[in-house]
Amino acid sequence: MEIKQYTEKYLAGMIEIWNEVVEQGTAFPQEDLLDERTGAEFFAGQSRASVAVDGDTVCGLYILHPNNVGRCGHIANASYAVRADLRGRHIGEMLVLDCIEQARKIGFKILQFNAVVKTNTPARHLYERLGFVGLGTIPRGFRLKSGVYEDICPYYIEL
Repeated sequence: MEIKQYTEKYLAGMIEIWNEVVEQGTAFPQEDLLDERTGAEFFAGQSRASVAVDGDTVCGLYILHPNNVGRCGHIANASYAVRADLRGRHIGEMLVLDCIEQARKIGFKILQFNAVVKTNTPARHLYERLGFVGLGTIPRGFRLKSGVYEDICPYYIEL
């Protein structure tokens, strides 16, 4: 398994994984699915987009970008996704660790996650194990696909 920077070679696999998470409606805030055009624009527009690949198979991805602008532009934000049939194999950990390294190289000082859904316990355990600090809970901060509101837990780590 290798982590590589996004190129159009990986676009179809990235879109498939991204849309899988969006369709599940339990982790990403986005509601619109990506197609070839919007996916290419979306991934190319990030400060960094990377993939976990096994040969030519895209197994997971992350996007990294500023969390805000101006005086808060030193804080990054990221999203991660792993193919559902490959979860539990530490691919997410590889993606998070690479993202931290790339964020440092870009010059970000903090990596912050604004909206980790409280019921996403695998992600929350991973972030805590890697040294991210939880900032509490925002009640009913995320609308699940079912329409039910779930709490979110922001996290950060100093780079």
